[in-house]
Amino acid sequence: MRYLILSDMHGNWEAFEAVLAHAGVESFDLALVLGDLVGYGASPNEVVDAVRALPRQVTIRGNHDKVVAGLDSGASFNHAALEAARWTTASLKAENLRHVTELPPGPTVVAPDLAICHGSPLDEDAYVFSEYDAHEIFLRHQPRLTFFGHTHVPSLFSLGPGGIDVQALRGDGSLALEADMRYLLNPGSIGQPRDRDPRAAYMTYDEGAGVVSWWRVAYPIDQAQRRIVEAGLPSILAERLAVGI
Repeated sequence: MRYLILSDMHGNWEAFEAVLAHAGVESFDLALVLGDLVGYGASPNEVVDAVRALPRQVTIRGNHDKVVAGLDSGASFNHAALEAARWTTASLKAENLRHVTELPPGPTVVAPDLAICHGSPLDEDAYVFSEYDAHEIFLRHQPRLTFFGHTHVPSLFSLGPGGIDVQALRGDGSLALEADMRYLLNPGSIGQPRDRDPRAAYMTYDEGAGVVSWWRVAYPIDQAQRRIVEAGLPSILAERLAVGI
């Protein structure tokens, strides 16, 4: 099986379109979508339409999806995020709002020893940043390989005989998985990267070869920014796209 791993599109159609073109969706057996289809960006309908059109997929919800759907109050959101969520709720087509509302929570076991979640497999809204976070997951969550999103930072946590290793993943690269190790992998964000690289981020997993690869894709940021400004959304949501924060 060949998997395409997509996360945190956040209503940024220009970024998502570039990733889909770069990856070549038809060459994968299954797309794994880790949540936050919407929020922040000004193209929620285009993104949700494209996710719904993926030929073979497993999609779970993110925290912004929940707030947009009215399943969470958004009390923990900052002003810009909450304003964008409310705008998104009002802007989504009825069928797309229904789709977002019906997205299941993670974690979801996709295949033996392969799972996906948005934040943590222990709490869909939790952020996984540290060795301590990973330690708790490795103790209580059994799959050998788990893909997660939410932090918008491409990263790798591995557990082997020597303990836990934590890596930030820069640029393009790949990793041959080792049979005696367990992994937590974050592909980063397509629509709003936060590792000071403004390019869209995604991952692929070739199960047969045992290789995970990560990719960065340039896209027309100015077009995404223009949409945000023209929608009347907070300007910070446009400005941050240019610097990847």
